[in-house]
Amino acid sequence: MPEIAEFVRSLRDAFGDDVIDDAVRGGKSGEPSFYACENERSVGTATPSGIAWRVTDAVRDRHFCAGCGGTCVGQAISCCSAWLCGTTSEKR
Repeated sequence: MPEIAEFVRSLRDAFGDDVIDDAVRGGKSGEPSFYACENERSVGTATPSGIAWRVTDAVRDRHFCAGCGGTCVGQAISCCSAWLCGTTSEKR
């Protein structure tokens, strides 16, 4: 599962090991907090709805900014853009 492993590594960089470890641990124990499927191999617990969340470049290109309130979600911009948080136009 090389693509999933790369994606999980990027999540660890963004949110920290503890947060991701908790999600994966929950998924492995039956909670729908983590599920991954690649090349007919899977780990974790799928959502009860059965609706899959597809990872696209829009997800892979995301980053985390400390203190982000989620205002950038779906906006195709960085949450650190000056007009959103008033700090800088550069990504943190």
